[in-house]
Amino acid sequence: MSLENATIRSTASRAVLLEAALRKVIRGNDDVVRLAIVSVLARGHLLIEGVPGVGKTTLAHALARAIDCSFQRVQFTSDMLPSDIVGISIYSAMEQHFEFKRGPVFTNILLADEINRTTPKTQSALLEAMSEGKVTVDSHSYTLPQPFLVIATQNPVEHHGTYPLPESQLDRFLMRLRMGYPDSEAEREILHSEAGTTQLESLQPVVHGEDILEMQQAVARVRVDESLVDYALAIVRKTRESEHLSLGVSPRGSQMLYRAAQAMAFVDGRDFCVPEDFKPLVLPIFAHRVATHVAYSSSGNQTSVQAEQILQEIVESVAVPV
Repeated sequence: MSLENATIRSTASRAVLLEAALRKVIRGNDDVVRLAIVSVLARGHLLIEGVPGVGKTTLAHALARAIDCSFQRVQFTSDMLPSDIVGISIYSAMEQHFEFKRGPVFTNILLADEINRTTPKTQSALLEAMSEGKVTVDSHSYTLPQPFLVIATQNPVEHHGTYPLPESQLDRFLMRLRMGYPDSEAEREILHSEAGTTQLESLQPVVHGEDILEMQQAVARVRVDESLVDYALAIVRKTRESEHLSLGVSPRGSQMLYRAAQAMAFVDGRDFCVPEDFKPLVLPIFAHRVATHVAYSSSGNQTSVQAEQILQEIVESVAVPV
């Protein structure tokens, strides 16, 4: 075993602890828990979608509790202003100058609950923070604490009083995860156990913010063979050439897939990637970055389902490197 691989295995043990802690609270969605951790370690933001009551907000709270760092929750509403997120400059008569009052975005983990309930102007207040790790107010830039992660939730079945996220905003999220109903056995376990609020309140931190930064640095050192880079780019190219898609995956999407695959390998304790690190990430990373052609699309949530079906066909059509 190489020294690099031994170091990664040692560091990755903290990710295992984090995953185990989250699974005590979130039952029946093990894949979502794993992908949420991958998103954090890949320095990406997370969009969680699902019907009410399946644990979207609970997952965000559990992640924040399991990591010993600062946390803020913002319930988005239609009357919210950008200053409610980033902060505002207030004139101090005593000091005779404007003093900047920091908003809830100045935290390590920001839960943007029901982000599609606020106006596009307020949604866009998060763009700079999500892409550059800073905010600009009155021509002054303020750096956000690190690590910085936005976890946004939205309900796909409600349309009254909602503002769908534009493509530019969606592209800032590394993944869009769907939390569905648990299966019968998982739901039975939920009913018989102390899952939910009680488990969440008793959840203790298992890693620190500094551990997350260290793991993120280790993820960047995971090796990716050129054959896997060619494999990923072949999938991306097919999304841009597909007659079923009017919008293909952006270069940012390619970068996100690369980083997430490194994180997936890291969580498994490897210092190198394999094809199985890429394949399960294509849909959660690419589905919200593509748009179906008008001739093949329908309305509402069905459109995103069609995009996932098209992507799945593209993945199956690309040869996996041996």
